[in-house]
Amino acid sequence: MSFSADVKIELSKINNLKNKQEVYAEFLGYFVSSNIQIKKNVIKFSTSNEYNINRFAKLLNNININDYKINIVGKNYSVKFKTEENFTVNNEILREENIKRAFIRGCFLGAGSINNPRNKYHLEIIFRNEDFTKLAQDIIQSFGINIKILENTLYMKDGEEISNFLALIGASSAVLKFEEIRVIRDTKNKVNRLVNCETANLNKTISASVKQIEDIKKMQQTDKFNKMPEDLKEIAELRLKNPDATLEELGQMLTKPIGKSTVNHRFKKISEIANS
Repeated sequence: MSFSADVKIELSKINNLKNKQEVYAEFLGYFVSSNIQIKKNVIKFSTSNEYNINRFAKLLNNININDYKINIVGKNYSVKFKTEENFTVNNEILREENIKRAFIRGCFLGAGSINNPRNKYHLEIIFRNEDFTKLAQDIIQSFGINIKILENTLYMKDGEEISNFLALIGASSAVLKFEEIRVIRDTKNKVNRLVNCETANLNKTISASVKQIEDIKKMQQTDKFNKMPEDLKEIAELRLKNPDATLEELGQMLTKPIGKSTVNHRFKKISEIANS
């Protein structure tokens, strides 16, 4: 089962059905989602999640809509009911914090999805129109969570923001699982970056060493090597004996230890002499 399905199963089990205002707000969240179809006075909600369809049916029962029909076709479920009511969705109805949370939970249950965080961070919710999309964005951002909008879709790709969103809608177990995966993934990424950095530095050191040794051996075939100042001869001989050493390490091997920049300066002089 997908991570997204696990989140919806957890949300479907939230026991707040005694709070009529929250129930109605959650129903409105479903109502504004893209998985709602309205033809004349008939409303239909479709999903592939069995727990989700049961949750929606319970919401209907609690707002006194009992004359509905559940259809199952393969792995797809749908609830269809007829109503004369015009459901209003606006900021006046969604004023209290718990009501806002319930509404956003309904939006996610209605047409939300989240990728497996082991692969990538991506959460999105699709709405029926731009007005509903903007309303949901404003509510989510009122909780300090940044979510972007693209036409009728809200989405986020930041791990911390997704974790905060899951907490907002009441998916506590999903938050713990998400954070565990996120910590492991971020740690692996940091280790990989460090390894890549070390590898790059090592390759750089090896390349520089090869070039320095080539210059030194070129000079040994002529009188240039013996004519070099003693300080340059000393560092050159150390390089031949220690091809894998870093500039810092070579500097500490000298009779009079010097720093990396001074060692580098001496090798530049050697290169100038070798190629003059």
